Amino acid sequence: MAVEDNGRRRLFGTDGVRGTANIEPMTSETVLRLGRAIAHVVKASPRRHRIIIGKDTRLSGYMIESALTSGICSMGVDVMLVGPLPTPGIAFLTRSMRADAGVVISASHNPFQDNGIKFFDSTGFKLPDETEREIERLLSEDEIAHLRPTATEVGKAHRIDDATGRFNVFLKSTFPRHLGLDGMKIVVDCANGAGYKVGPEVFDELGADVVAIGIEPNGQNINEGCGALHPELLAERVLREGADIGIALDGDGDRVICVDERGSIVDGDELLAIMGLALQEEGALTNGGIVATVMSNIGLEVALRDKGVRLVRVAVGDRYVVEEMRRGGYILGGEQSGHVVCLDQSTTGDGLLTALRVLALMAGKGKALSELRAVMQRFPQVLVNIIVRERRDLAGVPVIADAIEKASRELGDRGRVLVRYSGTEPLVRVMVEGDRPQVVERLVNDIAESVRAELA
Repeated sequence: MAVEDNGRRRLFGTDGVRGTANIEPMTSETVLRLGRAIAHVVKASPRRHRIIIGKDTRLSGYMIESALTSGICSMGVDVMLVGPLPTPGIAFLTRSMRADAGVVISASHNPFQDNGIKFFDSTGFKLPDETEREIERLLSEDEIAHLRPTATEVGKAHRIDDATGRFNVFLKSTFPRHLGLDGMKIVVDCANGAGYKVGPEVFDELGADVVAIGIEPNGQNINEGCGALHPELLAERVLREGADIGIALDGDGDRVICVDERGSIVDGDELLAIMGLALQEEGALTNGGIVATVMSNIGLEVALRDKGVRLVRVAVGDRYVVEEMRRGGYILGGEQSGHVVCLDQSTTGDGLLTALRVLALMAGKGKALSELRAVMQRFPQVLVNIIVRERRDLAGVPVIADAIEKASRELGDRGRVLVRYSGTEPLVRVMVEGDRPQVVERLVNDIAESVRAELA
């Protein structure tokens, strides 16, 4: 969905282009032009250039894949089609096959009627803002309309039949060779999405007893009542099967939510705590910290701080996490939603890679997931949304600023206040976390009342 950027409509949001399939901007016509633009951008020399295209399992993926392929080939760039494969798989193949760019057709966790397009550069990282702006400029100014290669200069498209196998081999290579998953029972929910084939295969080939669900995509059931968005189904199955762990992917496989052997949900914050403190223990954590967003529970911050690890917070969105990781030299970061980025092995969030690293800790330490997750205690959190009539700088409204400062003082380093405007609705979101539930409830209400009095 297009977003506002200083009053101007932008095609790219924080994670590519997204919207309802067959309605602007996700129409065949616009997608074809997007294909022409990305092809023009990557043509840096006279040699033949190649772009990889992968997708999730949405019905509209066929339509968008065809339009994108046509646009790219019309600019004299070749296309390699890999079919359904997790987003991190496309990033991996783009690097390993030395393609000039990678394209993922997916709307991630959105319902099946939506779709989207996100781009990776030749190194497997998402395109920087300046490249996205250049693509938008090319679309708006129609600067490349006259560029029409002919005869042998037209691009060609072919399918990469072993793409799933290549990604499978890479994932297994990240698992310690001296360890295996023999004797471990795993329930994996692939959300009827892009990981429906490679996910169960990887765990099975590493020796686990695998129970796979969400592996019957029909073009319409992606994310529907299953996967990382709905881990309750997985929790029930873990208990019924007596499994050691449950692993839930989202539709494009770049995030994961786990379930321990007791049926309790383990989110991205807890996974970051488990992995971050393990890296610290091994002496492998770079720059003494990890990166997370402003929405991560303060329990993560406290757990890390108690062990001498710094938590660096950024705005919501995995691209901001990765940007800060690259800028600051960190190898681990992620979001509460289950986007976990391990920059020592991947360039983007990878649900299967994250799950394998947790499984390696379970196998190596001989501990259940319920034991590993005990390194972090989640703090009570209360969130209140207030509809407002206007947007003013919150720090410039004395009543609101005073309420926030008072709450922050009372909570000290055992709590946190976050007050921000919604990016899409006329709302102010007030969130308070702390280790005393009654205090948290009182303080969030005090701040909410000050917002209502001034802005509602």
